[in-house]
Amino acid sequence: MAGHYRQNPWSIIEDGFDPSLQEEAESIFSLGNGRIGQRANFEEKYSGNTLQGNYLAGIYYPDRTRVGWWKNGYPEYFAKVLNAPNWIGIDVTVNGQELDLNKCKIIEFRRELDMKEGILNRTFLAELEGGDTVKVSSKRFLSMKHNEVGVIKYSVTPINFDGEISFSPYIDAGIMNEDANYDEYFWEILDSKEEQNEAYILSKTLKTEFHVCTGMKVEMALNDFLIDTEKEVIRTDKKIRYSYKTEVKSGDTFTLFKY
Repeated sequence: MAGHYRQNPWSIIEDGFDPSLQEEAESIFSLGNGRIGQRANFEEKYSGNTLQGNYLAGIYYPDRTRVGWWKNGYPEYFAKVLNAPNWIGIDVTVNGQELDLNKCKIIEFRRELDMKEGILNRTFLAELEGGDTVKVSSKRFLSMKHNEVGVIKYSVTPINFDGEISFSPYIDAGIMNEDANYDEYFWEILDSKEEQNEAYILSKTLKTEFHVCTGMKVEMALNDFLIDTEKEVIRTDKKIRYSYKTEVKSGDTFTLFKY
């Protein structure tokens, strides 16, 4: 890992993608504002090694300790910081192909944690199977003034083709802690709703009964002009997903804003 990152007085910079360092990079480039802590997971699907993590200050769960003779003196329970519902997810398809940096040819990749502005920037150029090449830019921000608000600007530009790009933003309350001692879910879903381009899931922690409402609001733009796009709604007990599609020409930029 030494030498992979560059520093300047306000930023940590990663030029080039090394999948073996992804989980470490997710920690190094994480964002926080005192209320929310968010690992630098990719917004789009990534099938390689990754550790999804979104944490809310003060919310914990008394997880049962795995006890045995080798743990004499351990408490029966200990307070675990919970992985909270996932708000950052945006699945992307290009001409029907899923965008996944574990399966694409990565031509360029740059990630920067700008600590002066409080923004996580990521850009990459990737070639999908069949030769379609896209440029992707994402910006992620957690507000200090409104400390329950996060914002993502996610843009895709086709480089060498005309075709269809699809964004599928979602919120997911069906998450677990990787370090759960008994592979338990720590959250109960109380309610969910969606209307227009907004969706909400209300959940609470088991035992400690912390209530959390996770929401999303989305807007789309084509070449910097806001557009209205019909959507498909996919709902399960623990997840709400929208799907938006648009036709683009080479050089167009399709952008999704997710609040």
